[in-house]
Amino acid sequence: MEVKEKWSDLKNIRSRMPAKRLASLLLAAVFAVMGAMTSLAGPAGDSGPAVQSGELRGVWISYLDWNKWPKDYSGFKNAVDSTMDISVQNGMNAVFVQVRPDGDAMYPSKYFPWSKFASGQQGKDPGYDPLAYVVQSAHQRGLKIHAWVNPYRITGYLNRYSDLSSSNLAVAWANDGDPANDRWVLLHQGEYYYNPAVPQVRQIVIDGVREIVEGYDVDGIHFDDYFYPGVNDGSAELWFDKPEYLASGSSKNIADWRRDNVNQLVKGIYSTIKSIKPGVVFGISPEGYLKNLRSDTRLFSDIDAWMTQPGYIDYIMPQIYWGFEAKSGGQTAPYAYSNCLKDWIELKKKGNVTLYAGLALYKTGTDAKDGNEVPEWLRYNDIMRRQVLEGRGTGQVSGYCFYDFSSLTRTAAAAEVANVTALFR
Repeated sequence: MEVKEKWSDLKNIRSRMPAKRLASLLLAAVFAVMGAMTSLAGPAGDSGPAVQSGELRGVWISYLDWNKWPKDYSGFKNAVDSTMDISVQNGMNAVFVQVRPDGDAMYPSKYFPWSKFASGQQGKDPGYDPLAYVVQSAHQRGLKIHAWVNPYRITGYLNRYSDLSSSNLAVAWANDGDPANDRWVLLHQGEYYYNPAVPQVRQIVIDGVREIVEGYDVDGIHFDDYFYPGVNDGSAELWFDKPEYLASGSSKNIADWRRDNVNQLVKGIYSTIKSIKPGVVFGISPEGYLKNLRSDTRLFSDIDAWMTQPGYIDYIMPQIYWGFEAKSGGQTAPYAYSNCLKDWIELKKKGNVTLYAGLALYKTGTDAKDGNEVPEWLRYNDIMRRQVLEGRGTGQVSGYCFYDFSSLTRTAAAAEVANVTALFR
């Protein structure tokens, strides 16, 4: 979810807007007023198509949100309670809380060091169990909680190699003098990742999920879209795990071999969860454009297998982070919301996986580029609402999740939040 993280750090619309954007913003203001006056999507109280029973209404609470919470126990509890209260007030019935962002943990783990976002410094014990309280706070308010895990990433936004503790496996393996594990972690374009080709690495990720499911009353385990980074098999600097492929003797082409590496992890996670608590669900939130997911140079997410074969996932939550009017080459983009949603529904019909839609609340009220002279996100204040209504109208979408929590209280998103959450009350 790298794009999301960057947007979260923009502090809404940039305060130093280039002069050439001023005219567009003025025009956007006119569009916004006209949109409100004409009520493009109908009355705010009109719920449109009937609400599907058990509809999920979730919000992602990322490590960026967590990082803002106080580190002392009293302050932490107050911040968590406020977060859950705001979620309920806006009609949510589920929270997707990031508990392992960068090979670290927001709880006492046998495998991963304490996260700097939990205690202020990786490896430092905050003196309490943050995840235990998050689960308690959510359930006290009737919210389901999905523990959001990033399986492979070790460094990333706000977490550099210099931030890693000596107990971090990436550091420990690099310093243990054992050449057998030197490639269990790979440096790729300045970032560190667990190597998806290594069975021992996959088992550590699986064991990390096991300890969450065994130790906490979570309702689900959730992965986002970070699997393989982009690779170039023609360059030694960018071919990532190609040496493991060459050593494997596999008869598969390298793209299918990489997909199989991810599939082995996903199946291992699913079977582990079900062996412990069959009622806990496992789902993935991949990039929203299916063409990109089927790429032979990045991600290697075997979405077609996950959606059509048993034993992989219970639900899929694609990040359909485009509006209705997204343009490409002057035409409606193939990844515009309606086009994307239609493609996902067609794939959903081939199997038994529940479909939820991930929506870009973080873009609302901003100048996020979408191929239009004035972005759709500035011209309307009911995009989220219309996206939910369209999903309901298909009878195939079982719920919605919004990125991110901070946008529930962001001033520029207030009208969008009000319009969509009116459907949930």
